[in-house]
Amino acid sequence: MSDLSNALTQYLAMRRALGFVDRLPASLLRTFVAYVDHAGSPVITTELAREWALQPAAAQPSTWAGRLGIARRFAVWRRASDPRTEVPPADLVGQRYRRKPPRRYRDQDIVRLIQSAAALPSAKQLRGRTYATLFGLLAVTGLRINEALHLDRSDVDLPEGVLLIRRTKFGKSRLVPIHPTTQEALRAYAEARDQIVRWPVTPAFFVSERRTRITEWSTRYTFAVVSRAVGLRPPTSGGRHGRGPRIQDLRHRFAAQTLIAWYRAGVDVERALPTLSTYLGHVHTADTYWYLEAVPELLQLAAERLTRPPVEVAP
Repeated sequence: MSDLSNALTQYLAMRRALGFVDRLPASLLRTFVAYVDHAGSPVITTELAREWALQPAAAQPSTWAGRLGIARRFAVWRRASDPRTEVPPADLVGQRYRRKPPRRYRDQDIVRLIQSAAALPSAKQLRGRTYATLFGLLAVTGLRINEALHLDRSDVDLPEGVLLIRRTKFGKSRLVPIHPTTQEALRAYAEARDQIVRWPVTPAFFVSERRTRITEWSTRYTFAVVSRAVGLRPPTSGGRHGRGPRIQDLRHRFAAQTLIAWYRAGVDVERALPTLSTYLGHVHTADTYWYLEAVPELLQLAAERLTRPPVEVAP
């Protein structure tokens, strides 16, 4: 193992200790270090970082910039122990990633997605139940995909109507209360699941017909399939998912709909926002404030609130 590979192991351990859960950057960094080692260089150079970042050649400039950013952060850390390390300029390969505005699903879109998922064919008739319940849960709670997939049976307290989210993006646990209708939907799924899969090999709440935990890859793939089936994504060829609504937009919809409802009900959104941030598992309220800029309707409601004349209080 090269010195650079050993350094990467230390770097990833340091990030995990700080609470980062970033499997994708970790896997990309391993390919980056392998690329540098294959080139015969004992250190990171700007040119090698640029060559690696520009792969694949057909990717978007934002993808290249994202890859460079991952390599660049590692280079900054590595330079402290190896001054020979070159830190590539942040704008070396193109524009930085810009967060995509959320897609505003209509209520009927959510209904159609869930109905399409429920109709998915399978040998034991569990696949449709699993994905219909999973997509519905994401829509009404705003959970991250992996938070829902990592739920174990012991994390789902149906009598109390509370979910325990343990494996979060930033290493913090939280309790997420759920509506009685969501409790009933989860209870119905659990009963059907236990009848179909009597001896699961995982404690997961959502399981496949092979008795294993549902994976993120299969969830994203299935969401693309049902999105195409209901016309939310254009037809594709060659097995590609195509472009269209993303599964994380269910989370964005939940946050935006909550804020819109608060504005319309006259809630003091600025004071209530930390509550929503906590519910969503945001570390900073700035992440929740993003929706005010990303959703035009929210921005309009906020502007109307600011320009509304103050209510006079009689002495």
